[in-house]
Amino acid sequence: MMNTLAHEAYARPDVSGRNPRAVEYDLFARMTRNLSLAWSGREKNFAALVAALHENSALWRTLAVDVADPENTLPAPLRAQLFYLYEFTETHSRKILDGDASAVVLVDINTAVMRGLRGNGAAK
Repeated sequence: MMNTLAHEAYARPDVSGRNPRAVEYDLFARMTRNLSLAWSGREKNFAALVAALHENSALWRTLAVDVADPENTLPAPLRAQLFYLYEFTETHSRKILDGDASAVVLVDINTAVMRGLRGNGAAK
């Protein structure tokens, strides 16, 4: 699923002139919007929440594989933080599905990553 999402994001004709950070930002924005909408409508359409959580997890799983690659050029502390966020996202998603947690935390995490991709990670 994530390979399909990544392929769609990177294969779009309007993407060729854009930098990878902008493409990643758009992918996170789409996942975050879907997750937020699905959380809001969870009582009427739980399947949409399950799908949004699955897509968000796939995004984070792909990111985790990328930052675990020894040839990844991001600084080691940032790579470790991103991998931790992947692990947290997986655990928290299961709690959401069990009815023990809110998706708002995942939306907040994705939003923070989007701020970082835009270059204003400290902004609120």
